[in-house]
Amino acid sequence: MEILQNIDFSKLNGLIPAIIQDAQTNKVLMLGFMNEEAYKKTVDSGKVTFFSRTKNRLWTKGEESGNFLNVVNILSDCDNDTFLIKANPVGPTCHTGSDTCWNEVNKNDIGFLSYLQDFISKRKEEMPEGSYTTSLFEKGTRKITQKVGEESIETIIGAMANDDENMIYEAGDLLYHLIVMLTHKGYRIEDVVSELKKRHS
Repeated sequence: MEILQNIDFSKLNGLIPAIIQDAQTNKVLMLGFMNEEAYKKTVDSGKVTFFSRTKNRLWTKGEESGNFLNVVNILSDCDNDTFLIKANPVGPTCHTGSDTCWNEVNKNDIGFLSYLQDFISKRKEEMPEGSYTTSLFEKGTRKITQKVGEESIETIIGAMANDDENMIYEAGDLLYHLIVMLTHKGYRIEDVVSELKKRHS
């Protein structure tokens, strides 16, 4: 991970606010502050590290609890004085045991679809051996579309049989194979979302 240039640490006595966002769900997890040393340690270690104003030292989130925030990427705002850090949390983020420091009740995991899309796109790019997703891309359009059809039918069977647990399970398979098909054809799940937004408006 590269160090961002021209970051302005001067405005808040050497500190910059760092907003931590779940890389999968896009939910805001917490807010902390970084000085230049904390930022560099975050980049080097891949774990979010703050400057603790109460302890007056660097503090890696999870150093005591094990609930680390593993960095996916770091962005700075237009004034280069605020960080947006996307991370994968290990366990709850808040010391209270909540997923976020705002104790949000309604968990919205819809952002995981974008994460899954990125994962599948990476599989297509790297084509690692032994991966089921790789095998689908290798077999091509016929196999992929066949799987989409099969999972559609199995989802319908679950719904018709009033077997909700199986219906949800098969719908998961359907969404996965649909994203594989879109990726194979050069599209993303977000393209489908854009189409639905156009219809809604």
